[in-house]
Amino acid sequence: MKHLFLLIIGSILITACSSDEGENTPEPTPTPEESELYFPTIGSNEWETISPAELSWNTDAEEDLRGFLDEKGTDGFIILKNGKIAVEWYFDDFTASDNHSWNSAGKTLTAMAVGIAQAEGFLSIEDSSQEYLGEGWSMLTSEQEANITVRHHLTMTTGLDYTVDDPFCFDQECLLYKNEPGTFWYYHNAAYTILDEVITNATGTDFRQYSYQKIRDKIGMQGAWVKVGYNNLFFSNTRSMARFGLLCLNEGTWDGVEILTDKTYFTEMTNTSQDLNPSYGYLWWLNGKSSYKAPSFEASINGELMPEAPSELIAGLGAFDQKLYLIPSKNLVIVRLGDDAGESQLGPSSFDNQLWEKLNAYID
Repeated sequence: MKHLFLLIIGSILITACSSDEGENTPEPTPTPEESELYFPTIGSNEWETISPAELSWNTDAEEDLRGFLDEKGTDGFIILKNGKIAVEWYFDDFTASDNHSWNSAGKTLTAMAVGIAQAEGFLSIEDSSQEYLGEGWSMLTSEQEANITVRHHLTMTTGLDYTVDDPFCFDQECLLYKNEPGTFWYYHNAAYTILDEVITNATGTDFRQYSYQKIRDKIGMQGAWVKVGYNNLFFSNTRSMARFGLLCLNEGTWDGVEILTDKTYFTEMTNTSQDLNPSYGYLWWLNGKSSYKAPSFEASINGELMPEAPSELIAGLGAFDQKLYLIPSKNLVIVRLGDDAGESQLGPSSFDNQLWEKLNAYID
């Protein structure tokens, strides 16, 4: 299957470059007390666990959840409660040390890297991206380019033409004018991928190395960015995605060390970022809003992104049903990596609701 090809690529490359570990007004997000959270040691495979029985979860529903995940082609699945591993399951021949692509859930790593670069004074998301890309990075006029800000790239509102033959292509000839920036929302991968070059040029460090130094290595993740066509995809093992989820659950602070010092940026990143799609922040998906726009669609859909999930849920979502869920008030991080569960669209899918039906029966 497609993900197996990507898995092989990721496993080969990551072995060589892993670190030590095997509605516009922002709404306040419940913040877990750091003293309540456990953080696994950097440079160690040790990770404290807590049993579902200790948490008074409905263990009678565990078999149904596990069977559903297996049936849907899941490879790795983790639930963290207060930072401790409550559930860690692997299926078929996939193991804890195997690497898997995050697909578009990796956009969340980019969003944090942009916030760190801004906090360090390398860029401002209010600046024109032309300032970091140079004039002529697209087929737009210089004036049109100048109107596109870094924030527009973060929020999928650049106005670049998403109807081109290859919406992943970020070559100059693929970047055409369609709308004024900030006037239309569309999930356009090319407009996102350009942020990699923005980070590289702003910081003077390749965006891969920058994210390794500023995020991956500081929290004990392993993993690497791998070029697949026009896409830069992040591959890691399941625990590394859970580590990043734990960092985000604690609003960018890891065991007392501030990885993302700008908490205002974190709040903006994980709340509605524009009027056009209330369920989208800075490359993060948001539940509990009145409507949403899904990838590959122009029209808004009334209702919540995932009606069966907690309304406060914040999510990194990737093609072929890669999932990173955060539920702040419950101190929960949930990770799912695997094959397409039958819904190959890039963002939310019916699999999310089916999974949350199972999770609600188990956790609640």
